[in-house]
Amino acid sequence: MAVKKKYGQGLGAVFGESLESVLDEIANGKTSDIGPTNTLNVDEIRPNPYQPRKTFKEEDLEDLTNSIKERGVFQPILVRKAVQGYELIAGERRLRASKLAGKKDIPAIVLDVDDQGMMELSILENIQRSDLNIVEEAQGYEQLIKKIGYTQEELSKRIGKSRAHITNVLRILKLPQEVLELLSKEKLTFGHARALINIADESKQIELAKKVVSEGLSVRDIEKMAQSAKGVEPKPKKKDSDPYIENVRRMIETRLSTSVQVDKKKIVINYKNNEDLNRILEIMDCLEEN
Repeated sequence: MAVKKKYGQGLGAVFGESLESVLDEIANGKTSDIGPTNTLNVDEIRPNPYQPRKTFKEEDLEDLTNSIKERGVFQPILVRKAVQGYELIAGERRLRASKLAGKKDIPAIVLDVDDQGMMELSILENIQRSDLNIVEEAQGYEQLIKKIGYTQEELSKRIGKSRAHITNVLRILKLPQEVLELLSKEKLTFGHARALINIADESKQIELAKKVVSEGLSVRDIEKMAQSAKGVEPKPKKKDSDPYIENVRRMIETRLSTSVQVDKKKIVINYKNNEDLNRILEIMDCLEEN
């Protein structure tokens, strides 16, 4: 796929409707059609100011560093020309690992995109590769909506995820910072976060989040607490009915053609109106004779 570049344009102008294909190629390491590969000095490349990914697992970075030491970098990073040197668009893990591996140069593709295009490609590429934790993903969505002007519907089509998913992910940003930090560190799950959102009191949200970590509370535990906080008691589970009593209830219902409850040593027979009541009484032979 040949890409016709235009300076100072967002991704729509640079890649057009083929953006999804470009992201797929980047994710699969097939960047030959995106542009020519250059060899750049790692010290000439500055970090991406729009990088949504804040945490890099040391173990993964160490594995990549060892791989680069042995085999080098096969997938080029994406950069854009800056006033001095270059700015990274995508591939920060490869750049960091290359520096740790003692490499002086790295393969790179230079793209001509503006700030909007840089932000868009960086966020979308990270989301497509599933490299972001849930908080980073939410913050990435928020940036694309606020700074680029995506609607949730447009974003859904752009990244191939449901609008409901995007809405639910964005909601977690309403949680207190202390809770978001635990979520970023994966000490809480997305399920825990969604349950905590239903608790209005921020101090209670923080308290329960800490209990999840210290006591191993489940998502269901948090949901029950959220219900109690709203004054809604969870519905008690129905006790297993006595097979004999249940059989009697069905027999009476069949005989009287109406709903019947047999519970706590009493029988409740339901009727619609006086006519229905007389019908039932007649079946039971309880009508008085004139």
